[in-house]
Amino acid sequence: MAKNLFVINIESRSGKSAICLGLMQMLMRDIRRVGFFRPVISVQGNGKRDHDTNLILTQFHLNETYQDAYAYSLEQARDLVNQGEHAVLMENILAKYKSLEERFDFILCEGTDFIGGDSAFEFDINAEIAANLGSPVILVANGQRKTPKQIVVQTQIAIDTFTEKGLDVLATIVNRAESLDKDEIIGGLRCKYRLHEECLTYVIPEVPSLGKPTINDVKKWLNAEVITGRELLDVQVDDYVVAAMQVNNFLDYVSKNCLVITPGDRADIMLGCVATRQSQTYPEVAGMVLTGGIQPSASVMKLLEGWTGVPMPILATGGHTYKTTRILMEMYGRIEPDDQKKIATALGSFEEHVDTKELLQRLEAKKSTKITPVMFEYSLIEKAKADRRHIVLPEGASTRILQAADILLRRGIVDLSILGKPETIRVKAAQMGLSLDKARFIDPTASEVFEDYWQTYHALRKARGMTAEVARDTMAEATYFSTMMVYKGHADGMVSGSITTTQQTIRPALQFIKTKPGISLVSSVFFMCMPDRVLVFGDCAVNPNPTAQQLAEIAVASADTAMQFGVEPRVAMLSYSTGDSGSGQEVDKVREATEIAKKLAPELPIEGPLQYDAAYDPDVAMTKMPDSRVAGRASVFIFPDLNTGNNTYKAVQRAANAVAIGPVLQGLNKPVNDLSRGCTVPDIVNTVAITAIQAQHARRRKTDNG
Repeated sequence: MAKNLFVINIESRSGKSAICLGLMQMLMRDIRRVGFFRPVISVQGNGKRDHDTNLILTQFHLNETYQDAYAYSLEQARDLVNQGEHAVLMENILAKYKSLEERFDFILCEGTDFIGGDSAFEFDINAEIAANLGSPVILVANGQRKTPKQIVVQTQIAIDTFTEKGLDVLATIVNRAESLDKDEIIGGLRCKYRLHEECLTYVIPEVPSLGKPTINDVKKWLNAEVITGRELLDVQVDDYVVAAMQVNNFLDYVSKNCLVITPGDRADIMLGCVATRQSQTYPEVAGMVLTGGIQPSASVMKLLEGWTGVPMPILATGGHTYKTTRILMEMYGRIEPDDQKKIATALGSFEEHVDTKELLQRLEAKKSTKITPVMFEYSLIEKAKADRRHIVLPEGASTRILQAADILLRRGIVDLSILGKPETIRVKAAQMGLSLDKARFIDPTASEVFEDYWQTYHALRKARGMTAEVARDTMAEATYFSTMMVYKGHADGMVSGSITTTQQTIRPALQFIKTKPGISLVSSVFFMCMPDRVLVFGDCAVNPNPTAQQLAEIAVASADTAMQFGVEPRVAMLSYSTGDSGSGQEVDKVREATEIAKKLAPELPIEGPLQYDAAYDPDVAMTKMPDSRVAGRASVFIFPDLNTGNNTYKAVQRAANAVAIGPVLQGLNKPVNDLSRGCTVPDIVNTVAITAIQAQHARRRKTDNG
């Protein structure tokens, strides 16, 4: 079984960092502990970290330090070889790698960047390191600005060379190629040059947004100061324009998403650029760089600060215009750890063009039965993508919702409807540099289905005194409209709560989506991602003091939710007493709930009352309940009341450094989920994926029931 994989590009700027992102994601879905190792990093000045190493460690939160992840800089490696210390170089690299191998089940390794001016040295050193590590290799070729024939010849030479050096070339990935050339490249590598069948071949077309810098990249590259538009720094730059003419002549050279470079005292150019942001006849510029260390005058700054149109990012740098332009011409787009839009784009492109199942099967990676938080979170994404559902997000005014929507659409996780004024959402998305073209925007009261929705709501609620006027006004509210979309089958699920209350989210669902047959209440669970397993905690968010009957229903519903997400349910009904050791009203309630739950779901392994330590710890369980199928092995923990559950999940989250995903609502006929108003963008992405998976199960349940 392979224990590692070595990624080597065969020339510079092949997009190797995007490939490593995709491979690391693929590996972490199935392998419990994955490490990253870059034997030789690029030369770094001013104390900067190696870009790719920092990117992988940051994005995947790997349990290793930056110093653990590399052995030498390229300059240090070359010096050792020139000094005749080649053996020392290899021995120390091996020692560094072995220390990681002891801690991880699999290690993804990455070769050098081929920007050190000596490609022959880098080619040889990468091949030798891979051979000494006993690692299969993935070669990454740069297909940019090459014909298919050129790509095939260059790639085949690299394959032959590495094969002659005794390396196992597992796959080749031709990156940044023209999409129309894909079949010709694959055909040429497989046939014309007699590529061995054991070597897999993939082609990933060029994604312009990955190779082009953002305003934030420019800021970092120039170490520039932000004058205005700090919230728009992730806007992409397509071209550079040096403004030295008068504004009436300069405007003829403006192109969409260009970055204008001009001295800081050119107020006319600044105002002309700002005006393009609202002009219907000129393309919008991406932003400006003011040179010469000259700040805009106080009057111009006052005008910019009071501008009510679409803002524009403006940077200031100390160098003169020619120097600044020359520096920018050497710049190329890179995927930064804080640029989740680019990361999502890279991951989506990799998943679309690389058969990860085929690659994993060929790699024969070691698998583990244990589940880490990263594995669980990635499993959510994969399950959601496997049968893509349509989710509605009623909070189109929420910045976090729009950012999450951008990631969800780029990764192809779900289809989305977003509620709000369409033009307002589009403008806001453009200002933030988000790509929401694949989303459907809906203004409830302007929708063609609004009349049908409020009439349906009126019919459902008129027996309770609902009038037509109130029904119409109520359906204009986004949460009611989006819930009716789910009720009508126009969406598969709904997620809300980032800027609204839990009550606003749940009330419409209770009124007309209602609970599943045999379930009298809506409850919730949190997925508690511990370092080596995932636990399910219920109910920690909805029901303050459930009865024994309700507690039993919560237990059965929580077990069903656990199964939906790949957690084998072993249910512990928690109390302050274990077994028959204690008595009292609360213990008796849990004891009664346990008996009811066993009748509701006789096939479930369920035990109660249990104390938390007896449910969680095998050693304690051996003392308190040695013959139990659940004690010491529980995966689903049912708390007797909201006070206990809410405090416990937060205590475990902090004390055990666990990742808490939820609350996930359960018991409804169709999925509706609530967000915390303090939720992060990743929280929203996870909750939407969970909702999609619940929708998949709801669809299958409906099909099975005819």
